[in-house]
Amino acid sequence: MWLLILLVCVLVWAGGTYWYLFSKPSPFTVESVRPPGPLELDQRKRDKVLKQGFTKEKIPKNLDAVVIGSGIGGMAAAATMAKAGKRVLVLEQHDVAGGCCHTFTEKGFEFDVGLHYFGQLHENGLLKVAMDQITEGQLEYVELPQHFDSIVIGDSEKRRDYAILSGKTEMEQNLKKIFPDDVKAVEEFFKIMKVTARKIHYLAILKLIPQWLALFLLKSGIADLFSSVFSLSGMNATEMNNKLTSNKDLHVIFSYFFYGVPPKDSSFMINALMLHHFKRGAYYPKGGASEIPFHITKVIQKYGGSVLVRAPVSQILVDKKGAAYGVTVKKGDEHVEIRAPVIISNCGIFNTFQKLLPPEIQVKPGIQSRLDMMRPGKASFLLFSGFDATQEELDIVPNSIWLFKSNDMDAMSVSQKIHYHTNITIQYFWI
Repeated sequence: MWLLILLVCVLVWAGGTYWYLFSKPSPFTVESVRPPGPLELDQRKRDKVLKQGFTKEKIPKNLDAVVIGSGIGGMAAAATMAKAGKRVLVLEQHDVAGGCCHTFTEKGFEFDVGLHYFGQLHENGLLKVAMDQITEGQLEYVELPQHFDSIVIGDSEKRRDYAILSGKTEMEQNLKKIFPDDVKAVEEFFKIMKVTARKIHYLAILKLIPQWLALFLLKSGIADLFSSVFSLSGMNATEMNNKLTSNKDLHVIFSYFFYGVPPKDSSFMINALMLHHFKRGAYYPKGGASEIPFHITKVIQKYGGSVLVRAPVSQILVDKKGAAYGVTVKKGDEHVEIRAPVIISNCGIFNTFQKLLPPEIQVKPGIQSRLDMMRPGKASFLLFSGFDATQEELDIVPNSIWLFKSNDMDAMSVSQKIHYHTNITIQYFWI
């Protein structure tokens, strides 16, 4: 017995010594994060990074992976692989990289197409650590005022305005002050929010074990003995809101972060996580949303990869065994074939399985059953307006105003058949 323990100790010591002396240092260390440099304000230099057009000559040699689409998911995956020593090519059909993080200029005004603000960027916050890694610390942020959102319900004399505040305790205390008759409901909501935020990783564990075992744990109730997060994951927002309170205005505040999916069809847990995301503050990237793809692209390029635009992928190439081995890009009348052992699609499940994969893959029952479970997201209408005046002259503040015709969110979504709220984002940020 003692001989076995001694042998294990010797092996651990030997392995540790070898790792210390000969292994490569981790690319994901604090040292890999550099102090941010000055903002690049020369648009021509920015375009060389964000608008590098596709040609066969620009395809890196010996690729390890191809990513279809330059949204934040694809770019984050590409930068992570790049830092791990892989050569990655990101292909974007638009004329600028970044997906919903890209910007455009019209009549002298720069507009962000998708990003309003995001949270969890406080020191040592999970998202802050992740963003620092995939940009090597080059992103800086401006924190919005504590009153970052306004909820407006009704119109004319029946209008009600509610301020949503950030802050570890201030968010909850403010709602208690606004709704003194529903203090218990607010407290219960924030308790559930905390449980959800702390135990959400338990749901990921279900993906790592055999399906039969995951189903057994859920259906037998054994999973619920570990955490209530499992039962919460299957509860829609309307169901939980009704359990907490009968106050319809408070229902709106508990569920306003739904982006087109009515509370009866959306996850209560996801809505709670969205609000929790901003408890420690709401932030905006200094210099605008395009700073995100700008710096991620530089990291990908640093390790031998590239991000190319005007590169519409027409097909994912699959061998006889069903493994993807490349893509084709339509360039004029030519279809350029690009090969890599790993293909990552960031262009949506329907585009991937119904347009890019070969027909024989699309018709497989396993794929069709998963597609049948999903529906395309709701459409939205965006209006961009520029005003040639200062923040003080316009008397505006950097927060979002969410307008709701009434407090019956489910009824409005059915009758109008369109987004039943208007998210007016008035933002003023400085460099």
